[in-house]
Amino acid sequence: MATRHHTAAPPVKGGAAPGRPPGSSGSSDPETKEQRRRAKLSRRWQRDMRWSPYAFVSPFFLLFLAFGLFPLLYTGWASLHQVELTAPTDMSWVGLRNYTRIFDDEFFWNAARNTLTIGVISTVPQLLMAMGIAHILNYKLRASTFYRVAMLAPYATSIAAAALVFVLLFGRDYGMINWALDFVGIDPIDWQGEKWPSQFAVSSIIIWRWTGYNALIYLAAMQAIPQDLYESAALDGANRWQQFIHVTLPSLRPTILFTVVVSTIGASQVFGEPLLFDANKGASGGAEHQFQTLGLYLYEQGWVNQHLGRASAIAWTMFAILIVIGLINHVISRRLRASS
Repeated sequence: MATRHHTAAPPVKGGAAPGRPPGSSGSSDPETKEQRRRAKLSRRWQRDMRWSPYAFVSPFFLLFLAFGLFPLLYTGWASLHQVELTAPTDMSWVGLRNYTRIFDDEFFWNAARNTLTIGVISTVPQLLMAMGIAHILNYKLRASTFYRVAMLAPYATSIAAAALVFVLLFGRDYGMINWALDFVGIDPIDWQGEKWPSQFAVSSIIIWRWTGYNALIYLAAMQAIPQDLYESAALDGANRWQQFIHVTLPSLRPTILFTVVVSTIGASQVFGEPLLFDANKGASGGAEHQFQTLGLYLYEQGWVNQHLGRASAIAWTMFAILIVIGLINHVISRRLRASS
């Protein structure tokens, strides 16, 4: 049977090699490379978005581990040993003896009482004055920005400079305070030698430094109170004092609690003011320890008497006191939120 050659497949153009499949021409190679490059950039961007925040915050955690957590743990370990400043690597295990000695130490309880009284004398007037100043600054006053900046001037002043000025003011023989008292017929007071006058003088330094800071906190909270509340109270016939009592104070309860807790924590750690107020510039807090605080007592045990183990136990005892204060704050905050 004869073969029909006209039905055979036509020869492929360009030779006998099979042709490229559709869409795989050489002109698509740049597009493929661009897609790969974009996919690579996309993966790099995803990795950057995932890990860069940890890189940004890592310096804080590294510094905290080096200067916060490690000293805290080492202090806790040292509090269970007898260790001296002259030989910090020579430790003798004593267990809880450093803590039990605290409860029998009259100087510790004297420092605790002084810390409590100085804290009360400084915190209560400080917050009351800060509330009044914030209430005044909350109204529209000329040069209000200047007054607000001036409130932070004492806070920005160093403790050493402030203490030096107040030592001059409360000097027994040459101080301006005694000069004013003598002018009105009151005998001079030994502000550094007597217990209550010395504690009042130290508290005055704290009041002067922190009143403006707390006033700005109260001012910021007052400006967040809706004006509709004041307008409604004014329509009901309430004067400014009644508006302050029934509108401002209830709205500031969380802020007041915050400032009370922060001021209490700060009062429990008072150190620089009584140290620099002492005429002898020592850590004893006066000749009879009349204004020695817990911070000064810790410094005296660790760096004057060189008992690092005892000082570490005192530090951890203060830390436990702060934890109790924080728990009280948490309970009160929850009750305030529940009542509101």
